[in-house]
Amino acid sequence: MTDFVQLRPPRRSVDLTIDDRPVSVPEGSTILEACREMGKEIPTLCYLETLHPVNACRVCMVEVEGSRVLVPSCSRKVEAGMKVKTGTDRVKHSRRMVLEFLASSVDLSTAPNTAEWLEEYDCKPERYGPPAPPVPAGERDFAPAGHHEPPDPDHAATVAQPVKVDNDLYVRDYAKCILCYKCVEACGEDHQNTFAIAVAGRGFDARISTEFAVELPDSACVYCGNCIEVCPTGALMFKSEHDLRAAGDWDESRQKEVDTICPYCGVGCTLQLRVQDNEIVRVMAPLDNDITLGNLCIKGRFGWRFVQNRGPSPLPRVQGDSHGNGSGNGRAGGSGGRNGGGADEGRGNGAGTG
Repeated sequence: MTDFVQLRPPRRSVDLTIDDRPVSVPEGSTILEACREMGKEIPTLCYLETLHPVNACRVCMVEVEGSRVLVPSCSRKVEAGMKVKTGTDRVKHSRRMVLEFLASSVDLSTAPNTAEWLEEYDCKPERYGPPAPPVPAGERDFAPAGHHEPPDPDHAATVAQPVKVDNDLYVRDYAKCILCYKCVEACGEDHQNTFAIAVAGRGFDARISTEFAVELPDSACVYCGNCIEVCPTGALMFKSEHDLRAAGDWDESRQKEVDTICPYCGVGCTLQLRVQDNEIVRVMAPLDNDITLGNLCIKGRFGWRFVQNRGPSPLPRVQGDSHGNGSGNGRAGGSGGRNGGGADEGRGNGAGTG
């Protein structure tokens, strides 16, 4: 048997105290990772273990003894002897303010856990006034950088706007966008390196945009859907899910998750299918997979519709027997398309190509 070879030196342990409890974690860990190691959950919206932390949402702030300001636990590395407090009045006040600002300006209805956090921290976003009405489609896309209108004292400023539906694969509902930057990272250097989207504008007019605010089909987007995978609020959503929610038919109690392997190439990415009423409604990928880190290509993310095309063929059956032994080379069941026109049971073995 071959002896195990240590390719890199083991990471040293760092001892610190969190809420008066000692904890030891590997050197280089963040405070957030240390908290999770001891079973303590810290609320966060912009953090994801497969992306570089950008400290955007400011929900995960904690207090460190000796620090003048609160620190973001998602990016602050642990230090030996560090003393961390995660539930002081100062921390709770900070989280309450951040969550109130978000809830008063952004639609958080599809953001997991936020309703519980708003209740836990006794948030009252309504104290900022009734939300301003949605702006017309496209108005925020062309707001002049650095130019701000006087605030409306009678309404709370919001990012409410119509949903962008410009393709058949996914929608962009920026009324739900909190500017966490995760989609930008996933599309950029962290994963895809397509750079189809970035942050445009400044201040409250800042928004996620394609180049020159063009529609997705005219942009550099390759429809990998990795931005959907990382979005924490539902601002980016499968069109199939969006349509079900709009019709009032989205029901997670009738859904189940099924793992399978993508059939398209030899990489063999794991797919997590969300199925409702025997129909695939969403496809995700496990974040803990060392090969894909939750990423897929357009085929793995969206190339599953053929599974649900179970209706009769729109093409007339060619001459042949009931098993499809005429012309055609259909192998996947059903006829038509590139697989020829001869097999209703997936057993065609003729010579045609359709």
